[in-house]
Amino acid sequence: MTSTTRRMTEMMGPEALWLLRGTTGGRLVFVQRGLTQVRPAVHVLENGRLIVRVPAPEGALAGPAVVTYNAEEIDAARRSGWSISVTGPVGLIVDVDEAAHYRRTLPGWVFGPHDTLAHISPQTVRGYRLAAATAAAAEIAGSGRSNGS
Repeated sequence: MTSTTRRMTEMMGPEALWLLRGTTGGRLVFVQRGLTQVRPAVHVLENGRLIVRVPAPEGALAGPAVVTYNAEEIDAARRSGWSISVTGPVGLIVDVDEAAHYRRTLPGWVFGPHDTLAHISPQTVRGYRLAAATAAAAEIAGSGRSNGS
């Protein structure tokens, strides 16, 4: 009988972005008045940009040069899933037609002054996958590291 352990492996940018395309929700992380803020958000990847709709005042995103967006799919019962963080410069979507398109495309959390559309140009994409690994596979992986190969 083979025992099961968990392994966390890093994903490369293309695989992480592919998984990000398959989900729509996440969290936007930014600094406002010296404090880290985390807001729920919805997203779509288009033309190399990550478009987010977030319940935050526009002024909160007008100042920070860089933000982080995190999305994940975790199955707590199976203790498996993935988590992806995208970091890059942020800008507000101010074009009326472009904003109308994304308001139709992305469902909002709230409406009014705390309903903001922004775009992130991904500079850093980091992803991690947590999955079951058999003890035999873990031993093989571990022995490869221990003998220097």
